[in-house]
Amino acid sequence: MPMQTAFRSRLIDALPFWLSLGMVPLAIIAARLGGWWFLLMPLYAWYLTTMLDTVLGLNEENPDTETPETQLFWYRAITIIWFPIQAAMIFGAIWHATRSGLSGWEKLGLFFGIGVASGTIGIVYAHELLHQKNRMERWLGDLLLASTLYSHFRTEHLLVHHSWVATPRDAVSARYNESFFRFFLRVLADCPKSAWQAETRRLARAGRSKFDRRNPFWRYAALQLAMLALAAALGGWQGLLLFLWQAFVAVWQLELTNYVEHYGLTRKYLGDGRYEHVLPRHSWNSSHTATNWLLINLQRHSDHHYKPDRRFPLLQTYAEDEAPQLPMGYPAMNFLAMIPPLWRRKMNPRVRAWRRQFYPEITDWQPYGRGELPMPRGAL
Repeated sequence: MPMQTAFRSRLIDALPFWLSLGMVPLAIIAARLGGWWFLLMPLYAWYLTTMLDTVLGLNEENPDTETPETQLFWYRAITIIWFPIQAAMIFGAIWHATRSGLSGWEKLGLFFGIGVASGTIGIVYAHELLHQKNRMERWLGDLLLASTLYSHFRTEHLLVHHSWVATPRDAVSARYNESFFRFFLRVLADCPKSAWQAETRRLARAGRSKFDRRNPFWRYAALQLAMLALAAALGGWQGLLLFLWQAFVAVWQLELTNYVEHYGLTRKYLGDGRYEHVLPRHSWNSSHTATNWLLINLQRHSDHHYKPDRRFPLLQTYAEDEAPQLPMGYPAMNFLAMIPPLWRRKMNPRVRAWRRQFYPEITDWQPYGRGELPMPRGAL
């Protein structure tokens, strides 16, 4: 059972959440030495944290949610300083790679590793920042998203995902039996459109045109074009292509996580286009210690959707009677998601158990539109 604990606000207490800084020297090593050294970055982000989870187990302590924001400084600091760090990694690597003796595959490997950093860490930090009221933090979130060419994520996440999570109207709530590859292609096509439509509706309610200067898509376009121009200025066409490659890897990482977070979960339909209020049961929860350090408690996703304005150090974890639990942390689950038969073997029984636990009265999930995609031939 989760335990309530007093919040600790010292730098030494916040330092575990600064694990992301370990990616910086690894990126420098990969850039300088070439070869297979780029593998250090995904090994650090995916496998080291997973091994640490095995050793450290679960952290089921819940900090005091009434902790004042003044005590969160050392926790917030890592998200605030990350954009200049990530920009230096991306654009410094473009400048170096296009002037060094690295071979083509070494450059691709280097920017694969940097994409892991900008996706596993940068977009996670952007997610935290864009939820805040502080204007500077929201701008930093926009800059991080622009560096992966995924600026529309801000609108889609705030105006669509949080409103319609675990319903057919949310593209990034993965359907039961849906493979990651099908999911990935669908969200790449649907999310920019749904984000644009959400902003159009928001502006229309204020009596403004979708082309009004207040439409954030103008800002998104300007920031992304600036990133592309800087990449081209530093490395020409090669620099531009390397920038695009790291952006793709980052988006792939983000959408793997999105796939895991709500797979197969559905809010109860109340009729007339209404669904029950979002509850902790509508997101997969994970209390694995090390990956929550690296991902600044993103795995306490049940509480994030239940209380979206709660800052990451104060997010709560839940017991099995309130929220479904992932058997492993996100990096390990993301790996399984890339192998659909293994994923279904691990997760489909958990989805069915979740349905029996929380919605025993529902016997037909077809009307929800996310209930039962056809099982692929030969799938378990």
